Amino acid sequence: MHLQGKTALIPGASRPIGRAIARRFAEAGAALILPYHDWPDSNLEMLEEFGQRDTPLLAMPVDLRKKEDVAALVHAMRKQFGGLDYLINNIERGGMPIVHGGYDHAHNAGQWELEISTTLTAKWLLYHHCLPLMRGVPGRAVVNLSSIAAVTGRSGPMAALFNDGYSAANRAVSSFTETWAREAAPDIRVNELMLGLIQDRHGENTRGWEALSGQEQNDLRSRALLGRTGLPEEVAAAVLFLATEATYMTGAVLRLDGGFVLGGDRVSEMPTGIL
Repeated sequence: MHLQGKTALIPGASRPIGRAIARRFAEAGAALILPYHDWPDSNLEMLEEFGQRDTPLLAMPVDLRKKEDVAALVHAMRKQFGGLDYLINNIERGGMPIVHGGYDHAHNAGQWELEISTTLTAKWLLYHHCLPLMRGVPGRAVVNLSSIAAVTGRSGPMAALFNDGYSAANRAVSSFTETWAREAAPDIRVNELMLGLIQDRHGENTRGWEALSGQEQNDLRSRALLGRTGLPEEVAAAVLFLATEATYMTGAVLRLDGGFVLGGDRVSEMPTGIL
């Protein structure tokens, strides 16, 4: 319970990765701020789970793409808790090409704007409005969640899963991370966790993954040096570390991808030479 008296804002806690992160912070004793928007069934599950805990909780509907909604959330946080210790910037939206197809389809009208506004703009709004609530107390932290789509783009084996707008937005997150680390120092650390294929997020248990052939799924797993996709609980452990334990780290971008980005080029046997 080393986070007793601390507060953590965790958007996306209705979905598996955000839920796992919220559980880790709650188990460590932190009070939770859990904004929610779409996914009504998942929202209900989230509210039921955390409403039954002893954890202090602020949960409210918020469209994080709208500055007036974010401002109202911050006002409620200030009123209930007085400040914010950890902003876990876990919010994104990306259409999978294998599911949605290209942007030119009529059913994808507005998809580009949705990917940019959710993956990028919402992160900026949260940071911008939360920063005054975090300043002045050493040890506070921001953790930005992003994707290796920033590195791979819509190319190679990831062409089926990462769209153009989503990839571009995730590359821009790293610019935010570095700028905010400078702006928020020295009291507030800002770091980024760049995720690879995680179960329930581009991995197993998603429509896009199930649309792949068995061979395509195996190819993606085997490309990762660790030979598998990641777990939401592994993401949560890394986020908790970055927020609370990595006290001399700021402005850093870490990959949690099982070695996927490196896995395209394996190390061959040393040649015997010709001498």
